[in-house]
Amino acid sequence: MLVLNRKEQRWEDRMFRELPQFLVAGDCLVLNDSKVFPSRLLGHRSAEHASGRVELLLLQPLSPDAKTWTALVHPGRKLRTGERIQFDGLEAEIIGRGDYGERTVHFRLNGDIFVLLDKIGHVPLPPYIKRPDTPEDRYRYQTVFAHETGSIAAPTAGLHFTPEILDACRRAGAEIACVTLHVGLGTFQPVREEKLHSERFHITADNAARIKASQRVICVGTTSVRAVESMFLGKQGETDLFIRPDFQFRRTDALLTNFHLPQSSLLILVCAFAGREFALGAYQHAVESCYRFYSYGDCMLIL
Repeated sequence: MLVLNRKEQRWEDRMFRELPQFLVAGDCLVLNDSKVFPSRLLGHRSAEHASGRVELLLLQPLSPDAKTWTALVHPGRKLRTGERIQFDGLEAEIIGRGDYGERTVHFRLNGDIFVLLDKIGHVPLPPYIKRPDTPEDRYRYQTVFAHETGSIAAPTAGLHFTPEILDACRRAGAEIACVTLHVGLGTFQPVREEKLHSERFHITADNAARIKASQRVICVGTTSVRAVESMFLGKQGETDLFIRPDFQFRRTDALLTNFHLPQSSLLILVCAFAGREFALGAYQHAVESCYRFYSYGDCMLIL
Protein backbone atom coordinates (compact mmCIF):
# COMPACT_ATOMS: atom_id res chain seq x y z
CA MET A 1 0.00 0.00 0.00
CA LEU A 2 1.50 3.32 -1.12
CA VAL A 3 0.44 6.07 1.30
CA LEU A 4 0.23 9.62 -0.09
CA ASN A 5 0.14 12.61 2.24
CA ARG A 6 -1.29 15.51 0.28
CA LYS A 7 -0.52 18.16 2.89
CA GLU A 8 3.15 17.20 3.22
CA GLN A 9 3.50 16.20 -0.46
CA ARG A 10 5.26 12.95 0.34
CA TRP A 11 4.60 9.25 0.05
CA GLU A 12 5.76 6.12 1.85
CA ASP A 13 5.65 2.40 1.19
CA ARG A 14 3.48 0.52 3.69
CA MET A 15 1.41 -2.68 3.82
CA PHE A 16 -2.37 -2.84 3.48
CA ARG A 17 -2.69 -4.67 6.80
CA GLU A 18 -1.49 -1.41 8.38
CA LEU A 19 -4.58 0.50 7.20
CA PRO A 20 -6.22 0.53 10.68
CA GLN A 21 -3.19 2.49 11.97
CA PHE A 22 -4.30 5.42 9.82
CA LEU A 23 -7.85 5.44 11.25
CA VAL A 24 -9.12 7.21 14.36
CA ALA A 25 -12.40 7.73 16.19
CA GLY A 26 -14.70 9.95 14.15
CA ASP A 27 -13.66 8.41 10.84
CA CYS A 28 -16.14 6.77 8.50
CA LEU A 29 -14.91 4.09 6.09
CA VAL A 30 -17.24 4.02 3.08
CA LEU A 31 -17.55 0.72 1.20
CA ASN A 32 -19.31 -0.03 -2.09
CA ASP A 33 -21.36 -3.18 -1.38
CA SER A 34 -22.35 -3.83 -5.01
CA LYS A 35 -22.07 -7.48 -5.99
CA VAL A 36 -20.74 -8.78 -9.31
CA PHE A 37 -23.17 -11.06 -11.13
CA PRO A 38 -22.38 -13.58 -13.93
CA SER A 39 -23.17 -11.08 -16.67
CA ARG A 40 -21.17 -12.69 -19.49
CA LEU A 41 -23.15 -15.02 -21.75
CA LEU A 42 -21.80 -17.32 -24.46
CA GLY A 43 -24.16 -18.41 -27.20
CA HIS A 44 -24.65 -18.53 -30.95
CA ARG A 45 -26.66 -16.79 -33.64
CA SER A 46 -29.95 -18.34 -34.63
CA ALA A 47 -29.86 -20.54 -37.72
CA GLU A 48 -31.98 -18.21 -39.84
CA HIS A 49 -29.32 -15.48 -39.61
CA ALA A 50 -26.20 -17.67 -39.74
CA SER A 51 -24.27 -19.73 -37.30
CA GLY A 52 -21.40 -18.47 -35.20
CA ARG A 53 -20.42 -17.92 -31.60
CA VAL A 54 -21.64 -14.81 -29.83
CA GLU A 55 -20.53 -13.22 -26.58
CA LEU A 56 -22.87 -10.93 -24.67
CA LEU A 57 -21.94 -8.73 -21.71
CA LEU A 58 -24.96 -7.42 -19.86
CA LEU A 59 -24.47 -3.85 -18.65
CA GLN A 60 -27.66 -2.49 -17.15
CA PRO A 61 -31.33 -3.54 -16.99
CA LEU A 62 -33.73 -1.20 -18.77
CA SER A 63 -37.01 -2.69 -17.58
CA PRO A 64 -38.40 -3.42 -14.10
CA ASP A 65 -38.53 -7.17 -14.84
CA ALA A 66 -34.87 -7.12 -15.99
CA LYS A 67 -35.77 -8.74 -19.31
CA THR A 68 -34.51 -5.80 -21.41
CA TRP A 69 -30.86 -4.77 -21.08
CA THR A 70 -28.12 -2.61 -22.48
CA ALA A 71 -25.30 -4.95 -23.51
CA LEU A 72 -22.03 -5.20 -25.36
CA VAL A 73 -21.89 -7.89 -28.04
CA HIS A 74 -19.11 -9.63 -29.92
CA PRO A 75 -18.79 -9.76 -32.88
CA GLY A 76 -20.57 -6.41 -32.84
CA ARG A 77 -20.53 -5.51 -36.54
CA LYS A 78 -22.33 -8.67 -37.60
CA LEU A 79 -25.20 -8.48 -35.12
CA ARG A 80 -27.98 -6.22 -36.32
CA THR A 81 -31.33 -5.20 -34.91
CA GLY A 82 -33.83 -8.03 -35.17
CA GLU A 83 -31.32 -10.86 -34.82
CA ARG A 84 -31.80 -13.48 -32.14
CA ILE A 85 -29.13 -15.16 -30.05
CA GLN A 86 -29.50 -18.59 -28.52
CA PHE A 87 -28.05 -19.44 -25.14
CA ASP A 88 -28.49 -22.53 -22.99
CA GLY A 89 -32.23 -22.40 -22.35
CA LEU A 90 -32.47 -18.69 -23.15
CA GLU A 91 -33.12 -16.56 -26.23
CA ALA A 92 -32.33 -12.87 -26.68
CA GLU A 93 -33.37 -10.53 -29.48
CA ILE A 94 -31.44 -7.40 -30.43
CA ILE A 95 -33.97 -4.57 -30.50
CA GLY A 96 -31.73 -1.49 -30.71
CA ARG A 97 -28.23 -0.05 -30.64
CA GLY A 98 -26.43 2.79 -28.87
CA ASP A 99 -23.87 5.44 -29.78
CA TYR A 100 -20.82 3.40 -28.77
CA GLY A 101 -21.72 0.00 -30.16
CA GLU A 102 -23.92 -1.11 -27.26
CA ARG A 103 -27.05 -3.10 -28.10
CA THR A 104 -30.45 -3.17 -26.46
CA VAL A 105 -31.44 -6.82 -26.01
CA HIS A 106 -34.68 -8.39 -24.87
CA PHE A 107 -34.82 -11.83 -23.28
CA ARG A 108 -37.70 -14.22 -23.81
CA LEU A 109 -38.18 -16.22 -20.64
CA ASN A 110 -40.53 -16.87 -17.77
CA GLY A 111 -39.22 -16.27 -14.29
CA ASP A 112 -36.28 -14.43 -12.76
CA ILE A 113 -33.42 -13.85 -15.20
CA PHE A 114 -30.87 -13.62 -12.37
CA VAL A 115 -31.70 -17.18 -11.33
CA LEU A 116 -30.95 -18.36 -14.87
CA LEU A 117 -27.80 -16.23 -15.09
CA ASP A 118 -26.49 -17.96 -11.98
CA LYS A 119 -26.77 -21.23 -13.91
CA ILE A 120 -25.49 -20.29 -17.37
CA GLY A 121 -23.65 -16.98 -16.95
CA HIS A 122 -19.91 -16.45 -16.63
CA VAL A 123 -17.97 -14.15 -14.32
CA PRO A 124 -16.99 -11.01 -16.30
CA LEU A 125 -13.27 -11.14 -15.58
CA PRO A 126 -11.23 -8.16 -16.84
CA PRO A 127 -10.07 -8.65 -20.45
CA TYR A 128 -6.37 -8.68 -19.49
CA ILE A 129 -6.96 -11.92 -17.55
CA LYS A 130 -6.34 -14.37 -20.39
CA ARG A 131 -8.13 -17.47 -19.13
CA PRO A 132 -11.69 -18.77 -18.85
CA ASP A 133 -13.49 -18.04 -15.60
CA THR A 134 -13.67 -20.78 -12.98
CA PRO A 135 -16.16 -21.58 -10.19
CA GLU A 136 -13.68 -20.05 -7.71
CA ASP A 137 -13.98 -16.68 -9.49
CA ARG A 138 -17.56 -16.42 -8.26
CA TYR A 139 -16.26 -15.58 -4.80
CA ARG A 140 -12.66 -14.50 -5.51
CA TYR A 141 -13.76 -11.70 -7.87
CA GLN A 142 -16.03 -10.33 -5.15
CA THR A 143 -15.56 -8.24 -2.03
CA VAL A 144 -16.26 -9.85 1.35
CA PHE A 145 -18.96 -7.22 1.94
CA ALA A 146 -20.69 -7.58 -1.47
CA HIS A 147 -24.46 -7.63 -0.97
CA GLU A 148 -26.43 -5.79 -3.69
CA THR A 149 -26.38 -7.61 -7.07
CA GLY A 150 -25.74 -5.45 -10.11
CA SER A 151 -22.06 -4.87 -11.04
CA ILE A 152 -20.22 -6.13 -14.12
CA ALA A 153 -16.85 -5.52 -12.46
CA ALA A 154 -15.73 -5.66 -8.87
CA PRO A 155 -15.13 -2.40 -6.97
CA THR A 156 -11.53 -3.50 -6.78
CA ALA A 157 -10.25 -1.38 -3.89
CA GLY A 158 -12.56 -3.44 -1.71
CA LEU A 159 -10.92 -6.73 -2.74
CA HIS A 160 -8.09 -6.09 -0.27
CA PHE A 161 -10.37 -6.37 2.76
CA THR A 162 -10.93 -9.43 4.92
CA PRO A 163 -13.38 -9.69 7.83
CA GLU A 164 -10.38 -9.44 10.16
CA ILE A 165 -9.18 -6.16 8.61
CA LEU A 166 -12.69 -4.73 8.83
CA ASP A 167 -12.85 -5.67 12.52
CA ALA A 168 -9.48 -3.99 13.08
CA CYS A 169 -10.81 -0.82 11.41
CA ARG A 170 -13.75 -0.82 13.81
CA ARG A 171 -11.46 -1.33 16.80
CA ALA A 172 -9.47 1.69 15.62
CA GLY A 173 -12.66 3.70 16.12
CA ALA A 174 -13.89 4.02 12.54
CA GLU A 175 -17.54 3.71 11.62
CA ILE A 176 -18.34 1.73 8.49
CA ALA A 177 -20.98 2.87 6.02
CA CYS A 178 -22.05 1.16 2.80
CA VAL A 179 -23.09 2.75 -0.46
CA THR A 180 -24.20 0.89 -3.58
CA LEU A 181 -22.95 1.91 -7.01
CA HIS A 182 -23.34 -0.77 -9.66
CA VAL A 183 -20.17 -0.75 -11.76
CA GLY A 184 -20.85 -0.40 -15.47
CA LEU A 185 -19.37 1.32 -18.52
CA GLY A 186 -19.12 4.63 -16.68
CA THR A 187 -16.41 3.24 -14.42
CA PHE A 188 -14.09 1.35 -16.74
CA GLN A 189 -14.62 2.65 -20.28
CA PRO A 190 -11.78 4.83 -21.67
CA VAL A 191 -12.65 8.51 -21.71
CA ARG A 192 -14.06 9.47 -25.12
CA GLU A 193 -15.95 12.66 -24.32
CA GLU A 194 -16.58 15.06 -21.47
CA LYS A 195 -19.20 12.73 -20.00
CA LEU A 196 -19.61 9.26 -18.54
CA HIS A 197 -22.29 6.62 -18.90
CA SER A 198 -24.81 6.71 -16.07
CA GLU A 199 -24.55 4.09 -13.35
CA ARG A 200 -27.17 3.13 -10.80
CA PHE A 201 -26.51 4.01 -7.18
CA HIS A 202 -28.28 4.40 -3.87
CA ILE A 203 -27.43 5.16 -0.25
CA THR A 204 -29.80 4.25 2.57
CA ALA A 205 -30.85 6.87 5.10
CA ASP A 206 -28.88 5.16 7.89
CA ASN A 207 -25.68 5.04 5.85
CA ALA A 208 -26.13 8.62 4.67
CA ALA A 209 -26.48 9.71 8.31
CA ARG A 210 -23.24 7.94 9.27
CA ILE A 211 -21.39 9.66 6.43
CA LYS A 212 -22.78 13.09 7.27
CA ALA A 213 -22.07 12.74 10.99
CA SER A 214 -18.42 11.66 10.64
CA GLN A 215 -15.44 13.93 11.09
CA ARG A 216 -13.51 12.34 8.22
CA VAL A 217 -14.80 10.28 5.28
CA ILE A 218 -12.43 7.67 3.84
CA CYS A 219 -13.87 6.32 0.59
CA VAL A 220 -12.84 2.82 -0.47
CA GLY A 221 -12.63 2.99 -4.24
CA THR A 222 -13.48 5.58 -6.85
CA THR A 223 -17.03 4.23 -7.08
CA SER A 224 -17.60 5.08 -3.41
CA VAL A 225 -16.30 8.59 -4.10
CA ARG A 226 -18.71 9.03 -6.98
CA ALA A 227 -21.64 7.76 -4.91
CA VAL A 228 -20.84 10.00 -1.93
CA GLU A 229 -20.18 13.10 -4.01
CA SER A 230 -23.29 12.44 -6.12
CA MET A 231 -25.38 12.29 -2.94
CA PHE A 232 -24.04 15.65 -1.78
CA LEU A 233 -24.82 17.10 -5.21
CA GLY A 234 -28.43 15.98 -4.81
CA LYS A 235 -28.32 13.20 -7.39
CA GLN A 236 -30.55 10.15 -6.86
CA GLY A 237 -30.94 6.77 -8.57
CA GLU A 238 -28.33 7.28 -11.29
CA THR A 239 -25.16 9.28 -11.64
CA ASP A 240 -22.99 10.30 -14.57
CA LEU A 241 -20.69 12.38 -12.37
CA PHE A 242 -17.31 12.86 -14.04
CA ILE A 243 -14.79 13.97 -11.42
CA ARG A 244 -11.83 15.78 -12.97
CA PRO A 245 -9.33 18.47 -11.91
CA ASP A 246 -10.94 21.57 -10.32
CA PHE A 247 -13.80 19.44 -8.96
CA GLN A 248 -14.79 20.65 -5.49
CA PHE A 249 -14.96 17.59 -3.22
CA ARG A 250 -17.76 18.09 -0.73
CA ARG A 251 -17.35 15.10 1.58
CA THR A 252 -14.43 12.87 0.53
CA ASP A 253 -11.47 13.45 2.85
CA ALA A 254 -9.32 10.40 2.03
CA LEU A 255 -9.31 7.70 -0.65
CA LEU A 256 -8.16 4.09 -0.82
CA THR A 257 -7.84 3.04 -4.45
CA ASN A 258 -5.98 0.68 -6.77
CA PHE A 259 -3.61 1.72 -9.55
CA HIS A 260 -5.54 2.48 -12.72
CA LEU A 261 -5.16 2.36 -16.48
CA PRO A 262 -4.01 5.43 -18.44
CA GLN A 263 -6.73 7.44 -20.17
CA SER A 264 -9.34 6.27 -17.68
CA SER A 265 -11.84 8.35 -15.73
CA LEU A 266 -10.51 6.60 -12.61
CA LEU A 267 -7.00 7.99 -13.02
CA ILE A 268 -8.47 11.42 -13.76
CA LEU A 269 -10.43 11.21 -10.49
CA VAL A 270 -7.26 10.30 -8.57
CA CYS A 271 -5.45 13.26 -10.13
CA ALA A 272 -8.35 15.54 -9.21
CA PHE A 273 -8.19 14.38 -5.59
CA ALA A 274 -4.42 14.21 -5.05
CA GLY A 275 -3.22 16.78 -7.58
CA ARG A 276 -2.02 15.79 -11.03
CA GLU A 277 1.75 16.14 -10.60
CA PHE A 278 1.75 14.58 -7.12
CA ALA A 279 -0.40 11.64 -8.25
CA LEU A 280 1.63 10.96 -11.39
CA GLY A 281 4.85 11.19 -9.41
CA ALA A 282 3.49 8.57 -7.02
CA TYR A 283 2.54 6.40 -10.00
CA GLN A 284 6.09 6.65 -11.32
CA HIS A 285 7.39 5.55 -7.91
CA ALA A 286 4.92 2.64 -7.95
CA VAL A 287 6.20 1.52 -11.37
CA GLU A 288 9.82 1.75 -10.29
CA SER A 289 9.04 -0.11 -7.04
CA CYS A 290 7.21 -2.93 -8.87
CA TYR A 291 3.79 -2.29 -7.38
CA ARG A 292 1.12 -4.40 -9.05
CA PHE A 293 -1.53 -2.59 -11.09
CA TYR A 294 -5.16 -3.30 -12.08
CA SER A 295 -7.92 -5.30 -10.40
CA TYR A 296 -5.85 -7.78 -8.39
CA GLY A 297 -3.03 -5.32 -7.82
CA ASP A 298 -1.81 -3.18 -4.94
CA CYS A 299 -3.41 -0.05 -3.59
CA MET A 300 -2.73 3.51 -2.55
CA LEU A 301 -4.13 5.43 0.41
CA ILE A 302 -4.43 9.15 -0.30
CA LEU A 303 -4.71 11.24 2.88
